[in-house]
Amino acid sequence: QVQLVESGGGLVQPGGSLRLSCTASGSAFSINAMGWYRQAPGKQRELVAIIIYGSTNYADSVKGRFTISRDNAKNTVYLQMNNLKPEDTAVYYCYFEVAPYVGPSFDSWGQGSQVTVSS
Repeated sequence: QVQLVESGGGLVQPGGSLRLSCTASGSAFSINAMGWYRQAPGKQRELVAIIIYGSTNYADSVKGRFTISRDNAKNTVYLQMNNLKPEDTAVYYCYFEVAPYVGPSFDSWGQGSQVTVSS
């Protein structure tokens, strides 16, 4: 069993920065993909950024402002968010595609972190 724990959300003024982190705990697994999604009130969950098999992809709305990175040794993924805008306000969820040493791959989600951008 794999558990994801997020940290780093909060309230920030427009133009500010935040960094989210998400760590996977457990044993006997590897990671195929790790990334971040977000869901704003009244909207569907959308992909923000993802690292999949070494390739990185971003939503157009965050390109040039957000950076996703990973620490393989710590099973941790980060999302550095710069030049935040009010429209970035959402609950951010980390996502891992977990590949256990035995059995099929499965999706795992963090608990969600509120990011609010407001003056």
